[in-house]
Amino acid sequence: MARLLTPTALRRGFELFVVISLVGYGAVFFYGQDAGAFLPSLARIEWAWVLVGLALASMDWIGGGFRLWILARQVHPNPSLRGLILAGGMGAWGAYVTPMQAGASPMMVYAMKRSGIPVSKGMTITLMSFIATVVFFAISGPLALSLGAGQFLGTRGAVLGLSLLDLFKGSMAIFGALSVLLLAVMLAPRAVSRGVHRLAQSLSRRSTRVAARLEGLQAGIDTAHESMQAFNTPRGWLSLFWATVVSGPSHGNKLLAGYVALRAVGIEANFVDVLLLQTLITFLLYFAPTPGASGVAEVLSAAVMSVYVPRELTPLYTIVWRCILSWFTIAAGFAVFSSWVRQGLKGIEVESR
Repeated sequence: MARLLTPTALRRGFELFVVISLVGYGAVFFYGQDAGAFLPSLARIEWAWVLVGLALASMDWIGGGFRLWILARQVHPNPSLRGLILAGGMGAWGAYVTPMQAGASPMMVYAMKRSGIPVSKGMTITLMSFIATVVFFAISGPLALSLGAGQFLGTRGAVLGLSLLDLFKGSMAIFGALSVLLLAVMLAPRAVSRGVHRLAQSLSRRSTRVAARLEGLQAGIDTAHESMQAFNTPRGWLSLFWATVVSGPSHGNKLLAGYVALRAVGIEANFVDVLLLQTLITFLLYFAPTPGASGVAEVLSAAVMSVYVPRELTPLYTIVWRCILSWFTIAAGFAVFSSWVRQGLKGIEVESR
């Protein structure tokens, strides 16, 4: 944890984010094909929607922090809502400036520690917030499809012969499988652990490396269950339920950034269909190896949103979308972290143990 949170590591992560983002944006700008049309396109910006986007970016902080507060009440007396709002935003900031979002959990735990929540409890709260996120997407995506949303996407896009709707259904299937596994760990950890152990034994005859990884997974399952014991009660399940509900607004900037950016450049589109596309993009960006999915996000968004955004407006749309998605939070997060550095990163080496 300490290595991830040093000012030097985070500064380098930010520098990588900027450089790779510029490269990705350069590809999007080239895709637009008309450099001369970019400056005139700025006149299309509807600044009221940009302000909506700025308010939306605050959900990284307010929504994420409120969800942490709901969960923290289960394991810590009188947690600070203000401190957890700060932890929610700084967790998002940590994700944006580190590869594979690796800094999100350590930064969130550290921020919670600064508000008075011990590291062990902070790790449990962070894990439960992840479970709430997975369950939210596993439920909301199929629910939207069952209500008839996304049929327009079935005729759009073609990636390896799959439509955008097919890709969305595939991502929801993965979220569903993850949610079943995580909930099984909470409800029947010993059964899951025994299953993993039997699988490791059968695979050990073929690959000791794979077997060793599975045994490590078994140990992780046991540890995760121990940390989640406080939530395996009626009151704990209720807090997880509300955390799942609040996962909607806590991910509001990721889910709604596309629609707001479209309106900001003067394009009207079906709200629910755009929401589904943004959910797909959010899922795919979880696996991007670069800090804040830099480069990947710009190119992926341009490709997926091409069903709504004309080529000549793609560079402008991408700038607005990227600001709502990450740049506003990055700016605020660096202001907070800089103040922490000036005050001293309290006990960061000890807290990482």
